[in-house]
Amino acid sequence: MKPAISVLTLGVADLERSLAFYRDGLGLPTKGIIGQEFAHGAVVFFDLSGGMKLALWAQSDIAHDTGLPQQPVSPTAFTVGHNVGRRDEVDQIMAAAARAGAEIVKPAQQTFYGGYAGYFRDPDGHLWDIVWNPDLLPEYD
Repeated sequence: MKPAISVLTLGVADLERSLAFYRDGLGLPTKGIIGQEFAHGAVVFFDLSGGMKLALWAQSDIAHDTGLPQQPVSPTAFTVGHNVGRRDEVDQIMAAAARAGAEIVKPAQQTFYGGYAGYFRDPDGHLWDIVWNPDLLPEYD
């Protein structure tokens, strides 16, 4: 296996609501919901830096596809990290997320490693870590 991740898929309860949150609230680029002509195929893809994609797919469809029972989202199972290039971007993104309906779990604040970060949960409970780390600045396309 090569050390790369190309798609991160978040299971969501309401695809339209999640599309609005990420597209309209956070401004992520997408073509909207595709695959609706297939049973259990409706999905949303967002283009991210470096060719990576963020996908939204209904939890019920993931359960159907995998054969696993649907489970509640566990916000402490993993976080989605978004590193930014400037400290003030953390506050801007946290504010946009709050306006879009996110729950602010931990307001942005100074970190133990010399950075600045905060946490929010999206409408489905997925935990996002918005981070400015002066030692780990992102490279954007």
